[in-house]
Amino acid sequence: MPSMVDKLKVNIQYFLPKKLLSRAVGKLAAAELGKGTTWIVENFIKYYNVDMKDVEVKDVNEFKTFNAFFTRALKKGARPIAAEAEALVSPVDGTVSELGEIYKDAVLQAKGHYYSLEALLGGDPKDAKDFESGEFATIYLSPKDYHRVHMPFAGKLEKMVFIPGDLFSVNPLTAKNVDNLFARNERVVCFFKNDKIGRFAVVLVGATIVASIETVFAGVIAPSVGKEKTIYDYSKDNITFKKGDELGRFLLGSTVVCVFPKGKVGFDKKLKTGTPLKMGTKIGDVKGKQA
Repeated sequence: MPSMVDKLKVNIQYFLPKKLLSRAVGKLAAAELGKGTTWIVENFIKYYNVDMKDVEVKDVNEFKTFNAFFTRALKKGARPIAAEAEALVSPVDGTVSELGEIYKDAVLQAKGHYYSLEALLGGDPKDAKDFESGEFATIYLSPKDYHRVHMPFAGKLEKMVFIPGDLFSVNPLTAKNVDNLFARNERVVCFFKNDKIGRFAVVLVGATIVASIETVFAGVIAPSVGKEKTIYDYSKDNITFKKGDELGRFLLGSTVVCVFPKGKVGFDKKLKTGTPLKMGTKIGDVKGKQA
C-alpha cells in the first residue's frame, strides 16, 4: 500500500496544470540564459548525480541551453551495440519498468495494472491486431539518464502516429497508481517493418515537464497544444534504420515502450522490473525467420 505521502504525490497530479507547467518549463529549458544556464546545469548534475564520464562535451559552459545539455551526445563508442545479428538491444539508457507477454490486448503497466494495446498504439484495431499476444518492453528514463532514443533492431519506417493526451509523471510510483498511464499520456508511435520480425513499434511516451518529443526524420512532434491525433505515412519513403541508430529524443525525461509480434522475440530471462540498462546492450534475441 502506498504511504500517505506517496498518495499525495500521485493525487496532486490530477489537479496540477500539467500541460501549462510543462510548456513553461520547456520555454525555460530552451532559453539561452548564459551563466544562468550553467548554474542550472551544474546543480542538475549534482542533484541527480548525472554521470558525465561518457559525455562528448564535458565543459558545462558549452551548453547554451538546458535542452542542449539534456539531449547531450555521448562519446563515440560509449555505447557499443551488441554485434550478434539476432540480438535485440535496449533502445535507451534506463530501467526496466515491465516486460514480457502481451495478454491478447492487455499490456502490463505495473503489478495489478494493465492498459489497452490498441489505445497505446493510437486506437486503430488493425495496428493492434499485429501485436496481440506478442511481447513488450517498457523502459523508464530517469532525469539522470541519457535521453536519446535508438533502434532496438533494424527496420524500415512505415508510419508515425502522434496521439495527444495527459502529461502525468511516468515514474514507478505513478505507474503503480495511475490507471492506463502509458495509453493516456501524450505519445509518439513509430511503426517499423523488418523481414525477420515483421512489424514492430517504438512508442515515445510524454510526461510531466517533458518539453517536447522529436524524431530524427520529422523534428519536433510534441507538444500537443492545439493538435489532434495525426498520422504520418512513410510507406512510400525509404527511411531505414540500422540497429542502434538514433531514432529520436526527449527534452526532459520519460518512457519508451517497444512492442513486437507474437513469437518473434525472446527477452533475456535475467531481466526484471528494476534492472538497469544501457543503450545498445543485448536484451533478447529475434526468433523470426527470413521472409
